[in-house]
Amino acid sequence: MDQTMDSYHEPVLATECVRMLAPAASGVVVDGTFGGGGHTRRLLDAYPEIRIVGIDRDPDAVANTPDDPRVRVVLGNFTDIERIVHDELGSPPDGSGTVDGVLLDLGISSHQVDAASRGFSYHRSGPIDMRMGMDVSESAGDIVNEYDRDDLRDLIRRFGEERFAGRIADAIVAARPLSDTTALASVIANAVPAAARRSGHPARKTFQALRIATNAELDALSAGLESAIQILRPGGRICVISYHSLEDRIVKRRIAAGTTGCVCPPELPVCGCDQIQELEDLGRFRPSVEEIARNPRARSAIMRVAEKVPA
Repeated sequence: MDQTMDSYHEPVLATECVRMLAPAASGVVVDGTFGGGGHTRRLLDAYPEIRIVGIDRDPDAVANTPDDPRVRVVLGNFTDIERIVHDELGSPPDGSGTVDGVLLDLGISSHQVDAASRGFSYHRSGPIDMRMGMDVSESAGDIVNEYDRDDLRDLIRRFGEERFAGRIADAIVAARPLSDTTALASVIANAVPAAARRSGHPARKTFQALRIATNAELDALSAGLESAIQILRPGGRICVISYHSLEDRIVKRRIAAGTTGCVCPPELPVCGCDQIQELEDLGRFRPSVEEIARNPRARSAIMRVAEKVPA
């Protein structure tokens, strides 16, 4: 099972993650995006007394649960982390102050990318799907074939930060109906000026935008962060690994907001703002040159870590 887990998905920044979650060595960690279980495996190897509650919306990921009594993986969305923790650990209904660590790896797993039938890859022919779990009703293909031109352009521009969003939307609308990922990638590539095709695959940003929209990823991240911070004990830590600026910006701003304490003028004898610091920022981490050489998909990763402080 261990070898299967590593081949299913090589965990990014695993060494740094294990080190930053050391205070949870004999406690409970929630792996809110279990995926291939690579981070969980490294934590189990490093800390014999640790317990892990894994969450994933993908049934394939849940089926990959390691045979270890210290691990329990459930099908669900990390936005529902408070209820899941309550159900699994018998915590208060809001899960408050229950766990010692939370890990959120926001990337899609290698298994999802490599499985053509999932529709995430612009290199492999498959249906334009991109749904991470059965809880998502609208596929990326529905967006591609049913959204009007302006909505499609705005989606690609917002979630893909794609400068040629208008040209791409025009090309997609003209080529509809589209049902195959490589056909969609070809349409996108032909819509982008030749000079822009030399810096990475021209469909990468549009596929990212479609995936984010299909799975409501940014809304889920904002809600999940709030819940994850809520369930941490004082001294508990949260590690969040993001892969593009939209995700990282949300994480960075939430941690910054949590590290801000009283903002009243120092001459006031009593605090009137009622703003209490809840987090300590423990920094950000990037993959080493060696890790990127071993796993090129780690190139864009950023991990931010914060610790819950006593109220």
